[in-house]
Amino acid sequence: MIVAEKKAPIAERLMNGDRNAVARLITWAENGDGRFPKALAQFYPQVGKARRLGVTGPPGAGKSTLVNELVGHLRTQDRSVGVLAVDPSSPFTGGALLGDRIRMESRTSDPKVFIRSMASRSSHGGLARATIDACDVMDAFGFDDVLVETVGVGQAEYDVVSAADTVVVVLCPGAGDSIQAMKSGLLEVADVLVVNKDDMPGAQRLAADLGEAIHIRLAGRGKWITPVVMCSAGRGTGIEDVAKAIEEHRSFLGEMGLKQARNTKRVGQVRMVASEWVDQAVWSPEPRWNGTTCAAHVQQELSAGSTPYDIARNLRDAIMAGKLQDQPELREQA
Repeated sequence: MIVAEKKAPIAERLMNGDRNAVARLITWAENGDGRFPKALAQFYPQVGKARRLGVTGPPGAGKSTLVNELVGHLRTQDRSVGVLAVDPSSPFTGGALLGDRIRMESRTSDPKVFIRSMASRSSHGGLARATIDACDVMDAFGFDDVLVETVGVGQAEYDVVSAADTVVVVLCPGAGDSIQAMKSGLLEVADVLVVNKDDMPGAQRLAADLGEAIHIRLAGRGKWITPVVMCSAGRGTGIEDVAKAIEEHRSFLGEMGLKQARNTKRVGQVRMVASEWVDQAVWSPEPRWNGTTCAAHVQQELSAGSTPYDIARNLRDAIMAGKLQDQPELREQA
């Protein structure tokens, strides 16, 4: 009789260098699988060693090409790299369109590079909901650097700061990017500004406009002054200047500053997860409030003439007082 060999726990396989475990855990995180939090608890002590870089900016700015070049630069230093490319979702399947992975095809054969595309789905921040979890998985696996490239929707890229230690905003001339960046607040999230395609007309003017905008906004604040770096990722020029600016930002943060920034972002992650779970519990199709669903109760209150604010206040008080029935699946997830 042949007895099948029992597999080790997935967290153990992850920490032992199993790339299949990386892929499986990221899929669990994407799908909100209840097994992920349990696995995270096991490998979480290994999280925190990888340097995390976020790359964002408007569509067409050359983010994927720049990420590809940065990966190549890191590999010359013999650093292992995990790449999370958040792609637009397919309107038919909900899956990622894999455009970024195609552009980085030359890196897929490198055993020290792992590239994962993730669908943006309904995320309004340009990042999939599970981006931070995916970064934690690659961190615990042992990658030296984790790069996150956002979907590039223009004005909604702020979630990238919750996943990265350093945020690079990529812009290019000829697309009104300086005005767009100022309007959307991208300057506020940028630790490094990159003007890509520097061989195009208007590149110098764009760099000058961005430099002036940064000076006006941050002058006298005694903090990191965002550098404006020019490069051409397509031609492979200026990449070392970009890498140098990233390293200077990391040096500026220092060990204590980095730890404090990461702790602040973890608090934000807790708020995000708690809000998501509370939302799931409140709007469950199961009866939770006085023998009915919360949605049905809200409809009753609206029909009785209560205002949305009154109903929301009552719902908040019911949650705080523990009057809503617990949701077993969320308790298991937690």
